[in-house]
Amino acid sequence: MIVAENISKKYGAFQALDALSFEVEKGEICGFLGPNGAGKTTMMRILTGYMPPSEGKARVAGFDSMENPMEVKKRIGYLPETTPLYPDMRVAEYLDFVAELKGFTSRDERIRRVADAMEGTMITSRQRSLIKTLSKGYRQRVGLAQALIGDPEVLVLDEPTIGLDPKQIVEIRSLIRNLGGKRTVILSSHILPEVQMICSRVLIINNGRLVASDTISGLSAAVGRKVSARIKAPPLQAKDDLLRINGVARVEAREEPDGALLFDIFLEQDCDMAQWRGELVRMIGDKGWDLVDLLSSAVVPLEETYIRLISSDLVKTGEDGGEAPTGERPTDGQESHDIADGGDSD
Repeated sequence: MIVAENISKKYGAFQALDALSFEVEKGEICGFLGPNGAGKTTMMRILTGYMPPSEGKARVAGFDSMENPMEVKKRIGYLPETTPLYPDMRVAEYLDFVAELKGFTSRDERIRRVADAMEGTMITSRQRSLIKTLSKGYRQRVGLAQALIGDPEVLVLDEPTIGLDPKQIVEIRSLIRNLGGKRTVILSSHILPEVQMICSRVLIINNGRLVASDTISGLSAAVGRKVSARIKAPPLQAKDDLLRINGVARVEAREEPDGALLFDIFLEQDCDMAQWRGELVRMIGDKGWDLVDLLSSAVVPLEETYIRLISSDLVKTGEDGGEAPTGERPTDGQESHDIADGGDSD
């Protein structure tokens, strides 16, 4: 349904996207993750035909976003990070205006489509309200309703829950989750638990390049597993010694009420579990510590997976203190100039 082929985008000397390729299948809800400035918003603007790539092609439902922009726009509903609303218009009036802009000239047709969009986003009761009187959550629903006008096959949502309170976030999440299956949804978010609850697959980008693409469980399995152990031992010494065991990537510790320490031990992807357990038990015996409990291994949480993947990519591209990599964000006046020209500010 969505295909990006070697998409590159430059703003002057700044490389916002670098040969980025991915696919999103019909009916998927796909999370688009990456640090600020990674290129998420730029990619979304290219997909929706808002701006051209410097190189490469983006296709939606088989149509090239630059060669057939109107066909792409007919099939996409877009909610940018800053919701495009007219505060002095009433909700239904604004949505009718959007429907007319999208080419629905029949009054009856517009009424039907506006009613469907309001019902789908649960704002029918506020249709006569001025948009400026609505809460942030309701304004976000109105923005989502305008994206749904025309019943698009694809929804592109850029930070759809940004600035909302916890209750509003839950409501918007539920709305988005219900849109999957019938529609293909690609959304960017900095809230990783949100992505985990909504999305069936995740794309992670950094410095304009694809770092990972998989289901959440697939990504977690790819970076290793987590084992929890309750041990009665000196805190600092135990943590250092656990880190010396082959296959251990990171260790976190917290004290339990009974005086034992609960260690979360994050293992490398290629860690031999049987060998690791044997080394752990031998070390505890040699040290004279007490192993209270060894809990079964679990999939690494998305937050940990994300941090590991991004950190690994930063090291590979030289951002660990060495020479700056190609595509590093411009600074001072250069960044301001590039963003003013349409650069990625995500």
